Amino acid sequence: MSLLSRLFGGRTDDGASDASAKSEEYAGFTIVPEPIRDGGKWRIGARIKKDVDGEAKEHLMIRADTLDSEHAASEASLGKARALIDQQGERLFG
Repeated sequence: MSLLSRLFGGRTDDGASDASAKSEEYAGFTIVPEPIRDGGKWRIGARIKKDVDGEAKEHLMIRADTLDSEHAASEASLGKARALIDQQGERLFG
């Protein structure tokens, strides 16, 4: 599977992550960690969601950072997403 497919939601068995089941509510946003398998490492990634004026909005966050385990990448994804929400708020969707 190409890098772009993986970045924009494509999943295969070898790169699949079940971390998305561990979503978190933070400051009115929903964070869904979605680490991406990259060789033997896991790349930080998450979807940040919020309903704005009755419309579902979503931002895909992907970082260059890689970690050795899916769990560590999932936890780091939550932390990076929280920081991004603190910095950008609803401007993420604009």
